[in-house]
Amino acid sequence: MFDMKGLPLGKIRLGVQLVMFFLTVYGSVLVGHYLADKISNALPALSCAYDSMNGGYCVLVPTQHQLHHRIGEAIVRAKEITLGMVLPLVMTFVSFFAFFFFLGKAFCGWVCPLGTLQELIGKLGRRLGFAARRLDGADLPEATRLRWVKWFLLIGLVFLLPLLTGLGYTPHSLGNPYCDICPSRVLTTLFSGSTQELAVRLNDGIAFALGAFANVLVGFLLVAALALRQPFCRVCPLLALNAAFQRLSPLRLSKPVREKCGKCTLCSEACPLDIPEISREAGRRAYNEDCTLCGRCVEYCPQDGVIRLQWGPFVLFSSSREYSKKRLSRELPDGAPRPLRFMTRSTAGDA
Repeated sequence: MFDMKGLPLGKIRLGVQLVMFFLTVYGSVLVGHYLADKISNALPALSCAYDSMNGGYCVLVPTQHQLHHRIGEAIVRAKEITLGMVLPLVMTFVSFFAFFFFLGKAFCGWVCPLGTLQELIGKLGRRLGFAARRLDGADLPEATRLRWVKWFLLIGLVFLLPLLTGLGYTPHSLGNPYCDICPSRVLTTLFSGSTQELAVRLNDGIAFALGAFANVLVGFLLVAALALRQPFCRVCPLLALNAAFQRLSPLRLSKPVREKCGKCTLCSEACPLDIPEISREAGRRAYNEDCTLCGRCVEYCPQDGVIRLQWGPFVLFSSSREYSKKRLSRELPDGAPRPLRFMTRSTAGDA
């Protein structure tokens, strides 16, 4: 059994996030744009294809394009349903599953550049005193109210509208509607030095509306991330796609039944997505659809071996009382820095 409980998991994850941020945003500078395009066009993370310097594309981009330009238009032309039509889409998902098998939903918590940006902005907000109030046991159900949005975006914008556009039922401007509003398209391209994706197209009403909405969404996200942890992750369609297949990856969150669980709620307070199930449930239910496998719940759990990050039978990191105390001495579960304690001299002797 390999256990990293003695290592600072939060710092390790931040290091991985920063490395992956530079790889996904600037990767083609290292390996060349042509090779970067061939490495993968189906990453389970929001690495934007509109970024000309990135090192791999988000799976949502080729999915929309293939539904629009290949499957939908092929059905309209009444072509036979052959491997020549479905093979590109099949290969996209084969590539997706090849990556997803090893890291699963950790692509969201450790690799996704948009998730990293939100987390860094959130750290800044907490140090500036903009953090939202911490959720307690009675408030945790509030975190579940927006869960349907990510499924709506996945089914409606990633799958349905591109297919209807290919079939000719909706305008060409709706061929890849999710990418037209995705904040990663704007933010990560800005980091590569390009402002092109900030421009709004004026020659098409639908394209104008989508572009304007994208810019408003980016502005809202930058402000919201100062106070609310991972605001876009809560409605991200890629998190929904990863959640649909989370049982296919050996990497998962493990939590056996414990009598005392559900009382302290430290794990749910530490969760960037405020998932109540991690403190209240056990087994499969504890590994919720919104989980990004960031590992913060494992770090803050005050009981030995109750919550674990596992890859198959191998324990990668497990909760411990000692590690939790050290973590709490530096940072509160919601990410706010621990207030400094100043020593005061006793005045009893001066009386």
